[in-house]
Amino acid sequence: MDRKSFIQNTGLLGAGLMLNKLSFAALAEDFPVVRIAEGKRHFTSKAVEAAIKEFSGVKDKELAWLFNNCFPNTLDTTVYYKTINGRPDTYVITGDIDAMWLRDSSAQVWPYLQLMKGDAELQQLIAGVINHQTGCILRDPYANAFYNDENKRGEWKSDRTAMKPGVHERKWEIDSLCYPIRLAYAYWKQTGDKAPFDAQWKAAIATTLKTFKEQQRKDNDGPYHFQRNTTNATDTQPMAGFGYPVKPVGLICSAFRPSDDATVFSYLIPSNFFAVTSLQQAAEMIKAIHSDAALANELNALAKEVKSALAQHATVKHPKYGTVYAFEVNGFGSYLLMDDANVPSLLSLPYLGAMKATDPVYVNTRKMLLSADNPFFYKGIAAEGIGGPHVGKDMIWPLSLVIRGLTTSNDAEIKACIAGLKATHAGTGFMHESFHKNDAKKFTRSWFAWANTIFGEFIWKVYKERPHLLTA
Repeated sequence: MDRKSFIQNTGLLGAGLMLNKLSFAALAEDFPVVRIAEGKRHFTSKAVEAAIKEFSGVKDKELAWLFNNCFPNTLDTTVYYKTINGRPDTYVITGDIDAMWLRDSSAQVWPYLQLMKGDAELQQLIAGVINHQTGCILRDPYANAFYNDENKRGEWKSDRTAMKPGVHERKWEIDSLCYPIRLAYAYWKQTGDKAPFDAQWKAAIATTLKTFKEQQRKDNDGPYHFQRNTTNATDTQPMAGFGYPVKPVGLICSAFRPSDDATVFSYLIPSNFFAVTSLQQAAEMIKAIHSDAALANELNALAKEVKSALAQHATVKHPKYGTVYAFEVNGFGSYLLMDDANVPSLLSLPYLGAMKATDPVYVNTRKMLLSADNPFFYKGIAAEGIGGPHVGKDMIWPLSLVIRGLTTSNDAEIKACIAGLKATHAGTGFMHESFHKNDAKKFTRSWFAWANTIFGEFIWKVYKERPHLLTA
């Protein structure tokens, strides 16, 4: 049986394992050095370097090489650390785009939280990310990405929205305000350090609450609108920039998805689930750190309202899979069944702490998402996985393979995800934004730090919890 026929007949679990053996047999026994030279690295963590050294002992040398390249990539190439008035401040670019996304910057440093103990400098770097994000949110809670230069103007000067200096892009995405809370909460739980959570941070939480309430659109469309002069429909919103109408049901509108693509129906379900978790975490912190019961109660009340609305409006009866979660709804009864590789996604909800992987509706939804019934699930010669509209048809995101691996307890599925990731780095030693389902050498974004770091997070988790899966 030839390689293509084998993959078509065995699917991910079989093909991924075979690709593990076939993928880069032509590579030299000693893999090339592709990690940036030590003297050019932006930040070096002794804890991260120790993890890399420890992992180098695994039998699978290609995987050890990938971990060595990918796991420190955020620190090596994307962080800019300094102190301002004695406080740490860390600006984090995504990679090949010189701007800081609230989502990406949180996700890029997230895997390092577990290594802060005994590495005070790494802890300060992450505290600096929290501090910088606080300033961004207070500058504009509707923006998704910012410049380090507060006076720099965004490149999309024709965007019809209230652009401000220092803002790179102003696409309103619920998750942009959730990710900083996720990072802050985990940092606080692991360190007990309250220094980043001062009056400014509290103001940012109050601003987040206000923004979420505005985007429930109970009385009007709210202050935010966005239009761009473009031929790409996913980069703009209809109806004077407010999007198609929604029925006020308690859910929060998101003009854009985590992919930075426009929503079709503004109630983006994965992001609303994420908001519930984030609001609850913020409430806990506000009460414990600032003793502000009133604000904590407001945060919890909104979380409860959104959770109740999700119970009423987030599910759909599918003829094949039973009750499943919709990707987007509008409150009038219209819904969209799909998933996008970017996080938050429906697939990622257990990873974000929004629900357990054993949730019956999630189990049904997962089966649908990892099948041809998800219009953005692609299966080809190189691998199978989820993509999205952002880079087009037949393009799989490594991020989806990582999230699939992080949200399953099935050894065979985890091992297949690892094999698929190994088989599709195209010999570069790094993860990419996406790759073509039939040819991993056709990829987008050779420098995408989030994909690299979360790959390292996944592999490190497997190493610690299921080391038997890492044999070559």
